[in-house]
Amino acid sequence: MQQASPIDDHAAAAGTLAAVATLPELWRWRVGQSPDQPAYRHFDAERGWVSFSWRETDDLVARWRRALAAEGFDAGERIAILMPNGIAHLAMDQAALSRGLVPVPMHAVDNADSIAYILADSGARLLLVDSDARWREIAAVGQALPGLQRIVCAERGDDSGAAEDPRLVALDAWLNAAAGAAPLRNDIAIAPHDLAAIVYTSGTTGRPKGVMLTHDNVVANVKAIHQRLEAGIDDVFLSFLPLSHTFERTAGYYYAIAIGACVAYARSVKQLAEDLLEVRPTILVSVPRIYERIYSLVMHHRAVANPIERALLDLTVAIGGRRFDAQYGQARLSAFDRLTWPLLQRLVADKVLARFGGRLQVAVSGGAPIAEPVVRLFLALGLEVLQGYGMTETSPVVSVNTPGDNDPRTVGRALPGVEVRIGDNDELMVRGPSVMLGYWHKPEETARVKEPDGWLHTGDQARIDQGRITITGRIKDILVTSTGEKIAPADLETAVLTDPLFEQAIVIGENRPFLAAIVVLNPKGWAEQQAKLAAHGQRGPEAEAASLLRHIARAVKAYPAYATPKAVHWTLEPWTVQAGLITPTLKNKRPAIERAFAREIEAIYAKRPAATAVLR
Repeated sequence: MQQASPIDDHAAAAGTLAAVATLPELWRWRVGQSPDQPAYRHFDAERGWVSFSWRETDDLVARWRRALAAEGFDAGERIAILMPNGIAHLAMDQAALSRGLVPVPMHAVDNADSIAYILADSGARLLLVDSDARWREIAAVGQALPGLQRIVCAERGDDSGAAEDPRLVALDAWLNAAAGAAPLRNDIAIAPHDLAAIVYTSGTTGRPKGVMLTHDNVVANVKAIHQRLEAGIDDVFLSFLPLSHTFERTAGYYYAIAIGACVAYARSVKQLAEDLLEVRPTILVSVPRIYERIYSLVMHHRAVANPIERALLDLTVAIGGRRFDAQYGQARLSAFDRLTWPLLQRLVADKVLARFGGRLQVAVSGGAPIAEPVVRLFLALGLEVLQGYGMTETSPVVSVNTPGDNDPRTVGRALPGVEVRIGDNDELMVRGPSVMLGYWHKPEETARVKEPDGWLHTGDQARIDQGRITITGRIKDILVTSTGEKIAPADLETAVLTDPLFEQAIVIGENRPFLAAIVVLNPKGWAEQQAKLAAHGQRGPEAEAASLLRHIARAVKAYPAYATPKAVHWTLEPWTVQAGLITPTLKNKRPAIERAFAREIEAIYAKRPAATAVLR
């Protein structure tokens, strides 16, 4: 049978998602189900937003499939993708999967040393990279890559000469070279237990590990999500989390294929606010930071608003909060609440939610904890924010709240087919078809986290009440002060970031007499804060540090007194991936940050627990 007409594939003829067993089958089934429906949108500088149907996208994928076939790679070999979200990333992923190859998605913003390590560790045979300039950065690391046979560059610079690496080829030339090849036969046998990806962890404490995910792992997770969340062919996703992130990869990419939704690729994080208004998504898959930033904008607006505007916002949040709680029998609405809400919704709530485009029905938050004040604000305004839990090793979704069954204090109930239990030290254990095969070339590491009977050690502490999972801490991420107090720093850091003055934060204090915070400040907010202090005659580092500590104390007021940082060091210079201080998924690399600020940390603890700061 000729693969040139994938709509005729048996998976498409099956007619149900339940019949799909591998990711290539999922793709062909979707193309057969809705060939002329909008599938993807991207922004073209000349034409604006351009849409592609499933049939048109499949025709494009066929070109990539032929080009990959011409390389002669054997099934199971690795194809590395170092590209921003977009049609090219998708096309290479689908083409590789259809040829029995294993995609290795990498973070487009990761530093060159980390990329070189992943290329070497995975033994990638081909690299798709956004530019030859980017490749030169990677090559300059000096990492031996004997298995890398081809480097396909989406953009080639003008300085490419004859002496360049012979493996380099421009994307257009690579695709065109195979354009005249005969149609491919559908003779690549792909089984559910075959690898569908090697996805590398963030590497917050060391080198990233390659998580081996099979077709069955990912397809099982997609089907389970589909059973839990109601979405369909009329929905629109805005994709901006990296496709190298398993959360986006499963929930925002493969799940969208399963339901036939259209995915629009955001231009960049900097243009996200504009893209939200233009694309007007109905579903948003995001990490907490996006919601935190809009929360900060709302709180900043409240701080500078006139008394009437402030009162209206407060009343909207109060009544909206009672409306949400009333759904679950936890509050009662008065006649005043019912009569006032339609007006407050029009005057306040709808205007805030318009920042998301005005059509958003469901916003899923994952990848990290979200502070309760943040999620409560959006729930009060009428946006169904659903917090979930997962990890790369579970493909990734383990649990999620749902509309009508949403407890924002928890990460919801386990997906269908996923087992959870509490193990030693209150550790959350997970078992099910979406649990990884193991770590690439690391059997000892695999054995440490995955029991012979399939139970996975998550490393997260939790409790389970009536089926709902609440994450309470991280086993390896607990600070123990010299006074014996135990604190989960990630929770405190999440709370600190609810204050719009802080862009990034880390809490320290291991084996120290008290906690301290290192923070990156919002430049505009800090300038305003300094002006206020100066107006009251408060100048200098001590006054500024005292002010920052007051902000921090308010943000963490729900925590015990011993968990309140007693000293602060601040900077206006953001922590970046390039500097090695955060991961591409924006998680703090705690050891690296502590090394970078070692001198300042020692200065803090050389003093008594008072306001302490050094401005960089």
